[in-house]
Amino acid sequence: MAEPLSIAGLREAARRRLPRAVFDFIDGGAQDECTLRANRADFDALPLRPRVLVDVGVRDLRTTVLGRAVALPLLVAPTGLTGLATPQGELHARRAAAALGTIYCLSTNASCSIEAVAAAAPGPFWFQLYAMRDRGLTRDLVQRARAAGCDALVLTVDLVQQGRRERDLRNGFTVPPRLSLRNALDMLRHGRWVLDQLRAPRLEFANYPSGADRGVVELAQLIAAQFDATLTWDDLAALRDAFGGPLVLKGLLHPDDARRAVEHGVDAVIVSNHGGRQLDGACSAIAALPAIVAAVGGRAEVLLDGGVRRGADIVRALALGARAVLVGRPVLWGLAALGPRGAEHALTILRDELDHCLALLGVPAVRALDAHCLHDPRAAPPVQAAARVAQT
Repeated sequence: MAEPLSIAGLREAARRRLPRAVFDFIDGGAQDECTLRANRADFDALPLRPRVLVDVGVRDLRTTVLGRAVALPLLVAPTGLTGLATPQGELHARRAAAALGTIYCLSTNASCSIEAVAAAAPGPFWFQLYAMRDRGLTRDLVQRARAAGCDALVLTVDLVQQGRRERDLRNGFTVPPRLSLRNALDMLRHGRWVLDQLRAPRLEFANYPSGADRGVVELAQLIAAQFDATLTWDDLAALRDAFGGPLVLKGLLHPDDARRAVEHGVDAVIVSNHGGRQLDGACSAIAALPAIVAAVGGRAEVLLDGGVRRGADIVRALALGARAVLVGRPVLWGLAALGPRGAEHALTILRDELDHCLALLGVPAVRALDAHCLHDPRAAPPVQAAARVAQT
């Protein structure tokens, strides 16, 4: 069978291979999934405006992120329990990022440890942190990331408690899980995935104490109770000091928060709504981007996470001021569809589409992308207000 040609093709192949509850866990969003859909729809509301008779015989995809040269403005976003897509998925995703000359970001809730991911491939990688009520556990995670050579600490700030993801509730994909005859029959219909999981090391939250001694359900209950709803701006200095390297905030949608982040010495912000998995009804990442770029004013780097499914989406985000984008679900779908090589296949699709889009757009380098590459972004609903800020 031919390999999928697009990220949408990988998603469909993943849907066929995974049990429904697992696919919905990866694919779904919160409540009515309005924000999940907006992340895609708002990209489509930004038409491109190509130029002609430009020498685009060679296109340059290179950029820098936090001072690190990368081969393309596409990073791998942190995703929890990537091993659900394919065993040891984090290791394969890290190797894929290294193969394409870019950065992998490991989740706190990964199924592979910080140390294992650090050893899996050369090149830069980041660690994403959920701040825990147990500040000792938080400090331990930060110190391990530092010792492992992580290049940046990414603090996720939009998860004071977990969003209500109704697909998971309907499927019984909860803590503790709700078993049903439908779930059991669905697992039997996806025997290849079940066999892969049985042959692999036991799935676990690898970065928590005694992870090897506790089941996923027990640890998930502990983690769900550990998200710290009391974290404030005053806590950032201690995290920066403990890590000793660049600090990135992930989960910003409001320009005032971006200004405060810069005032507190944050090195980069990631415009993100957690892939539509937290506050349903929140604006899309691409809609929030221009106002945040304007608020930051070049004093920190701005990245975007959420809804990127085509190389043209990368172009749109960079044209509105992002330094680079992150993708999570496309990598998970690739791993689920094709196994260990699927992450590299997903990233290669997006890289090749980006290169192709630049050629047809008449832009020889990603560094040359700006709002002039978009057709009147001020008039493109529903990002009208945010885009207007970027033009003033």
